[in-house]
Amino acid sequence: MLNIAICDDDETVVLVNETITRECLQKLGIAGKITTYTQSSNLLYDITQDSFFYDLLLLDIEMPQSSGMELAATIRPFLPNVKIIFVTSHIEYAIDAFELSVFRYVPKNDRKGRLLAAVTDALKLLALEDGKVYTIQTNSRLEKIPYREILYIERDGKNVKITSFSGVSKVRRTLQQIYEELAGEEFIFIDRGCIVNLIHIMQIKDGMVVLKDKTTLPVSRSHLQEVKEQMNRYWGMHI
Repeated sequence: MLNIAICDDDETVVLVNETITRECLQKLGIAGKITTYTQSSNLLYDITQDSFFYDLLLLDIEMPQSSGMELAATIRPFLPNVKIIFVTSHIEYAIDAFELSVFRYVPKNDRKGRLLAAVTDALKLLALEDGKVYTIQTNSRLEKIPYREILYIERDGKNVKITSFSGVSKVRRTLQQIYEELAGEEFIFIDRGCIVNLIHIMQIKDGMVVLKDKTTLPVSRSHLQEVKEQMNRYWGMHI
């Protein structure tokens, strides 16, 4: 079940956003729990103090106490994978919203169509990321790493190093063996020594991929076109 929070100081807006979100869940056949807030401080407290977990947040930008922009920046360390959609009448914040790696920005004056599309896309992506894990099993340890947490995987001497939001894990395998064991279309080679989870690619620029955690990794010339094509094909199929 997905956990979703909606926060806006206007109760009417909260109700409309909740109705649209519930409609998206029902249409996609996805189970979800929606929690609503009219005070940003309550949402912030629940996440930072009571360890509430949310997969998706719908936030207004202009709110008393703590703005949506401040909320997004504060929440990120607690929920690094959360999808955030800003629903606001203040279009001047769009660039800042992009810099915060916000999933989508929806103007209130065009909410009906665009919010429906934004929430639908976010739910599809969350459903896609959910449930799959890579298991590392040795005589001394058993470790399970959710696919959605994996950022990139690279060769490290005789080992392979898996970097995720939770840290770094090493396993005695070849990179090709790991790739075949993952068997996930979201994992792509960007050169012979590195596999990236394209779900976390924010952009490709100057021969580098930029990931959500700001990591930059070089793409080899021989892989660059293929990486771009795989990204376009993957997002075209799933979003």
